[in-house]
Amino acid sequence: MIKISEVFKTYDNGTKALKGVSLTIEDGEFAFIVGPSGSGKSTIIKLLAAELRPTSGKVNINGYDVGSLHQKEIPYLRRTIGVVFQDFRLIEKKTVYENVAFVMRAVGAPSRVIKKRVPYVLDLVGLLHKQRRYPTELSGGEQQRVAIARALVNNPNVIIADEPTGNLDPARSLELMMLLEKINSLGTTVVVVTHEKELVDQFAKRVIAIDGGMVISDKMGGYYESAAQTSQN
Repeated sequence: MIKISEVFKTYDNGTKALKGVSLTIEDGEFAFIVGPSGSGKSTIIKLLAAELRPTSGKVNINGYDVGSLHQKEIPYLRRTIGVVFQDFRLIEKKTVYENVAFVMRAVGAPSRVIKKRVPYVLDLVGLLHKQRRYPTELSGGEQQRVAIARALVNNPNVIIADEPTGNLDPARSLELMMLLEKINSLGTTVVVVTHEKELVDQFAKRVIAIDGGMVISDKMGGYYESAAQTSQN
């Protein structure tokens, strides 16, 4: 479960990124977090990944209180989440298989477990037949699927996708979202951060809208009105 309670975040330069954000995302839920650039979306992601700590308020994810975590506990929190980035962040000199296996080796998984788990996850994302290819031999959509496999391979409770379709065309973006929907149907909580209204509108999912560091809308299906439109209603 993700529970954010009355969270404020002010950066060292004085920027007030979040202004009393509260939201709960239950286990097994699929939610979009949407909003324009500078709205506070990226700050929420960094808080969930324990890259930042809240200035005040509580951020709890999978039983961990981010604000009071000791440094040595952060890797344990991060094993319970998988993060998918817009720019893929694959290792070019490693094959598809090696990129995914690398994440398991980093947490000390035994070789026999790696040999079983990596092919399973690559099959799930439709890339088992390209496990010996290198990232430069793949399309952008395929590279993003490798990134999703890498995020999934340690069996996290939560997948957080940060603008995962930013470098993809509309057809590949739709395919990617359908893959995340499939992963969610298997029991993994999925949180997608995006500003792509047209894509969000194609899925009847929960949409949490952030603007000006505040939650301005939280509803099932559809997208959102801007803060200015909301204030006029």
